[in-house]
Amino acid sequence: MNAATMSPRGRPAPSPQGRPNRWERYRRAGRWLALTAAALVLGTAAAGGWFYSALSGNIRGAGVDDALGDNRPGAAQGGENVLIIGSDSREGLGGAFGKNLTTMQSDTLLLLHVSGSGEWATVVSFPRDSWVRIPACRQGDGAVSVPHHFKINEAFAIGGSTGDTAKAAACAIKTVEQNTHVRVDHFMIVDFQGFTGMVNALGGVEVCPPRAIHDKRAHLDLPAGCQTVKNDQALGYVRARYSLGDGTDIGRIGRQQEFMRALATKARAQLYQPRALYGFLDSATESLTTDPELAGLKPLYDLASGIRRMPAERITFLTVPHYPRARDVPGDTANVVWNPPAAQQLFNALINDREMTRARLLKAAEQLPPAAGTVQVTVLNGTDVPGKARQTAERLRGLGFRITGTGNAPAPAGRSTLTYPEGFAAQARSLAARLPGLDPVPSERTTPGTLTLTIGPDLPDVTG
Repeated sequence: MNAATMSPRGRPAPSPQGRPNRWERYRRAGRWLALTAAALVLGTAAAGGWFYSALSGNIRGAGVDDALGDNRPGAAQGGENVLIIGSDSREGLGGAFGKNLTTMQSDTLLLLHVSGSGEWATVVSFPRDSWVRIPACRQGDGAVSVPHHFKINEAFAIGGSTGDTAKAAACAIKTVEQNTHVRVDHFMIVDFQGFTGMVNALGGVEVCPPRAIHDKRAHLDLPAGCQTVKNDQALGYVRARYSLGDGTDIGRIGRQQEFMRALATKARAQLYQPRALYGFLDSATESLTTDPELAGLKPLYDLASGIRRMPAERITFLTVPHYPRARDVPGDTANVVWNPPAAQQLFNALINDREMTRARLLKAAEQLPPAAGTVQVTVLNGTDVPGKARQTAERLRGLGFRITGTGNAPAPAGRSTLTYPEGFAAQARSLAARLPGLDPVPSERTTPGTLTLTIGPDLPDVTG
């Protein structure tokens, strides 16, 4: 369990071992979407047209289609996907939560999949330390960024380097789409100030850390025991990382989900207190930026009310399966890499509108691919573009793969191929996971112990 927890009244039943089951907490956390929907519909119905118009007018719409381009995944086989971005823009916070940072940062990244049947939903968390391929993105000043590998949360900062919210959202969407091959249908951005406004309007949220918390980075100083937090304390609590639990972003994801559940529960309890309810909804809607189709109370309510009707056990919170990047690149102890086979099973489920259970995903994640450092690759250029083999080899080397040589292919390649010798199928799959759409095939002519990647004109971008 995380080092800091919600009030005992909000805790799930203990597991047989006497400890709360964290997956049970995640499942219950999914209800905050439904509870917020209930607050919206009851509040607007009670307050009348002016209340509805005022709140709906708070929501900002931002068009991103032009910045996304045409190279996008096809539509899912059913349902819709909403990318939810928690933005920790420092604007208006007086630099208390970070200085000398890019104007716009993404603190939380979630992908909500609502099934076509309306019977279930999946919420996928992307660890912000995920090492992925950041594609070329348009920026507000007209410049285009250079593709590279870095933490996934940098995408939002690159697009938003000049404060352009639409460009920030577009770069985050492109990054998610190109690394998952899941098409994003809508997006929502929630900023820090809206979060604190929602908490304050309800008089704060109770937390019960078992030990005192002193976190300089999150500007958080809390004694042990149950207490109500708001303002900067609430913000610091959900952002704290290094002083709580195992110090990873994974632990913070669970704590943020818990806090949002507690916040939504308190909002539901104050539905009939107009001042508190209006303050909560005013802050919630004022903090939102969405695509134009979602920019209004009615479309947001339509989305969330569908979730409200779902059974609690059919709203599943999952985190992309991953492992420490140090396994592939020993010097990198700060980032994580997605577990290719398990992560792709999850993404394929979203693409095909199939429900993914926690048990099935955990089983898939039990098997790790061979470490990149154990995979030897020869890269050959089968195109007429000079330097293509060297460029691709450098990208793969940056991911930890061992490059045994580069050169030109014996003949022009009509398409890219990845061949492997007998007994090296697992190593080939590990590399192919970084080259989506490329299927490895066995070959007796491949050098023993070494894979051969021949580059054709269709070579996919190397992902993280």
